[in-house]
Amino acid sequence: MTDNEKDRQSSVISCSEAATLPGLFCCRVARTPDAIAYQQYDTVEQKWQSFCWSGMQEKISCWQQALLSEGFEPGDRVAIYLKNSIEWVCCEQAVLSLGLVVVPLYSLDTPQSITSILQDSGSRLLLVDSMEQWQALSEFYAALPNLSRVVCLADGGKDVPPKGLAVSLLADWLPDSGGSMCNLATDPHGLATIIYTSGTTGKPKGVMLSHHNILWDAEAILKVVAAYTGDVFLSFLPLSHAFERTVGYYVPMMAGSQVVFARSVKDLADDLLAIRPTVLISVPRIYERVYGRIHDKLDKKGDIAQKMFTMTEEVGWRRFQDQQHRRVSGHLLDPLLWPALQRAVAQKVLNRLGGRVRLAVTGGAPLHEKVAHLFIGLGLPLLQGYGLTESGPVVSANTLTNNLPSSVGAPLPGCEVKVAADNELLVRSPAVMLGYWQRPDATTEVIDSDGWLHTGDMVKIEDERIFIRGRLKEILVTSTGEKIPPANVEMTITEDPLFFQAMLVGEGKPYFGALIVVDRQGWKEFAAECSLDAEDLSSLHSEVAETAVLARLRSLLSSFPSYAQVRAVHLLADSWTFEQGLVTSLMKLKRHEIAKRFSREIAALYAGHQLPEW
Repeated sequence: MTDNEKDRQSSVISCSEAATLPGLFCCRVARTPDAIAYQQYDTVEQKWQSFCWSGMQEKISCWQQALLSEGFEPGDRVAIYLKNSIEWVCCEQAVLSLGLVVVPLYSLDTPQSITSILQDSGSRLLLVDSMEQWQALSEFYAALPNLSRVVCLADGGKDVPPKGLAVSLLADWLPDSGGSMCNLATDPHGLATIIYTSGTTGKPKGVMLSHHNILWDAEAILKVVAAYTGDVFLSFLPLSHAFERTVGYYVPMMAGSQVVFARSVKDLADDLLAIRPTVLISVPRIYERVYGRIHDKLDKKGDIAQKMFTMTEEVGWRRFQDQQHRRVSGHLLDPLLWPALQRAVAQKVLNRLGGRVRLAVTGGAPLHEKVAHLFIGLGLPLLQGYGLTESGPVVSANTLTNNLPSSVGAPLPGCEVKVAADNELLVRSPAVMLGYWQRPDATTEVIDSDGWLHTGDMVKIEDERIFIRGRLKEILVTSTGEKIPPANVEMTITEDPLFFQAMLVGEGKPYFGALIVVDRQGWKEFAAECSLDAEDLSSLHSEVAETAVLARLRSLLSSFPSYAQVRAVHLLADSWTFEQGLVTSLMKLKRHEIAKRFSREIAALYAGHQLPEW
């Protein structure tokens, strides 16, 4: 047994020992009180500040005292509307430890969406980043009869709060000291949090997860993907989502690892260099954009640079296959070539991620095999997993010693899976949710009488590995009866640096079309090649542009069957954003909303139902 493995076994806190989520925190403080728990950038001091576990406990006790003064009853809901931060952790742990329920909110969500969640959850207290943030919500206060207190981290607003509502600055609301931290949460199966789904297929529903749901999932993850006390996680996905909260927050707490809160997505490149994380938790979109940029830069370099990069990726991939005991014969020079290629090519890319990432995890959406091939070929230990909020969230994961990037790995230990009619994946485990908040009808629709969660995902299971094949509700069926899950086509399109976002359309139509948002820089270069004025947005809809784009799509989609080809396209300059309500906070397309917004443009793709000539 290695020293790392001995350290891991002695440091990991079990689900049974923790019992509840604040119980996990208390166990961690007792186990490693002086170890660094979190780092956060201080904008005033302009430096990173560290917080040890015992210091965090002192802070949380102050939050407990402030919450106790509100007179809340066990089970009351408290909403956290903050970016990832120390304050997020303090509030969440204090709320849970008093038997209250956490309702996490995405920090960039719209006032209307936040109001809907606050109303549905009946939240009593709301914690926000700033007074301006609250003022954007205050006009909807009449729809929030249960809300009695708003706490703002920062000042900035002068509006008088609505009658009957107390609005406080954190500095005034929080006592200077709180005494000893208590833990009143005694029921592992009690409701801990309500996480609202992103609403890709309809109105968001509140997923109820217990303490045990989350703890069991975190422990199961650590049984297959180890984390160590020396690990540094860089947290930049929103803690309002189950993926980051379980994998990027509770897993490191259970293992005794350190978490650093990134300043923002725009500062991510600098933070990677400053923090040099050992573990990255991300979504495919991050890797896909880096993939596109790498190939964009290679296209501008000479043949020698392109060939060297390709050689590095291929040699590295064969090296990976050999490590996975999927041996590739006939490449005897690989062991001699790799050290030089690693120094000259691979390490330069990995250094942009900090240079010491030992584990990169991707989830939330499928990762294209070509993207995985590139990063793994360069030496990044990239693992893909699968899950959904309703399952705690992780269901399966690849591992460092059993990694097949085309799959999402095998089910976690103790997690049962099976394939039902229509190839739908069913899941049963101790991490499956309690149900949907105040929606028993919706709960019985997805959890059957035997406890199986119907995921809505189409899969194939082979050699115990799960292969995702699409969403049941997102299958497009043409008027000729051809069926296709659109995600794979869309991922292939957006691998090209010319295309930023894409949505396949064609339900009930004779052929498939696509709405495509072009990349600004990519469009400038493409327009110049086509002798078009890139600044004139009408050129996006010119016959020259559409013909050239369709030709490019034919090349990109050459491996797909003929019926899956894109025969008509509408190009857009402005990206689909979360603020517009067109994508989720994890950049998943809200297909129904996009289709409504661009209904005229979609209809124009099928005007006359003439099949475009190639």
